Amino acid sequence: MKTIVLDSPTVFKFQEQEAPTSLQANEALVRIRKIGICGTDYHAFRGKQPFFSYPRVLGHELGAEVVRLGGEKNAIHVGDRVTIEPYLNCGTCQSCLNNKSNCCQNLQVLGVHVDGGMTEYLKVPIHKLHQSKILSYEQLALVEPLSIGAHAVQRAEVTAKDMVLVIGAGPIGLSVMQFAKLRGAKVVVLDINKERLNFAQEQMQVDFILEATEDFAPDALRSCLDGFLPTVVFDATGNPNSMKNAFSYVSFGGKLVFVGLFIGEVTFDDPLFHRREITLLASRNSLPQDFSDIIHLMENGKIDIKPWVTHRADFDDLPHVFNDWLDPKSKVIKTVVAL
Repeated sequence: MKTIVLDSPTVFKFQEQEAPTSLQANEALVRIRKIGICGTDYHAFRGKQPFFSYPRVLGHELGAEVVRLGGEKNAIHVGDRVTIEPYLNCGTCQSCLNNKSNCCQNLQVLGVHVDGGMTEYLKVPIHKLHQSKILSYEQLALVEPLSIGAHAVQRAEVTAKDMVLVIGAGPIGLSVMQFAKLRGAKVVVLDINKERLNFAQEQMQVDFILEATEDFAPDALRSCLDGFLPTVVFDATGNPNSMKNAFSYVSFGGKLVFVGLFIGEVTFDDPLFHRREITLLASRNSLPQDFSDIIHLMENGKIDIKPWVTHRADFDDLPHVFNDWLDPKSKVIKTVVAL
């Protein structure tokens, strides 16, 4: 089977590998049909992805077809269209036993810690498959990135009373906007990229957009929110300066959620943190229920991912065009690769 391996930073190689043959009773063999490209893949390509080693087969945003089952009887059948929950948790650690499988102490993520879906066939646990009779493979490939935003919004317990600031209008920031809007919150978006801001306003119908200039101050937020500051701030940049500055944007008694991450330390002014009694949250991956909920919303027309997919490529072309997507001039929001 054809496989693309990230051999080292910036170096993709094609390999012919043997397709999996033996399956355990709890395993399925799937044929990968569509692959979403995300920030993790770009960071790995650049050599800047935490918890990563080379060589590695990337790909964890996946739309696939079930081609064989190991024997376990369940709701999944051969021929089903599925998305894959790429978080392989142990099931026995304290986090797993407390229904927090997304932060399993022994977690292995497809395409990050173990080889992922940039290949024709993949063997996965059956319980990690989420099926839809309605959604296309492309739609199913985008369930996982949507789930990151869904989980973050759930963590923050956003309601219609909240004033939400999303910092970073990339795909993860867009997913946060999507679910904050679904909960009825007022949403402001802050980014340095004018085109992404315009996309957020036109396609996500956020309430306000603000350009992040060097002299940006919280007063700009007050002007959008009737003199108030956001009750919930999501930072989806993974930029240390942005994450540090985010503390000053949170209202008294508000919440700050770090969705993005970087290799390093975040510092903040402790008196400001205490005086405002800010709740600081990290949001990592997502939970099985997030996948089920998103599929239901997509099937019922509550989420439309068509505007998100700005670029598409064939599997054989990926090594030749991947670097181009890193150029801001390419105006990439989300790329999907077809096998």
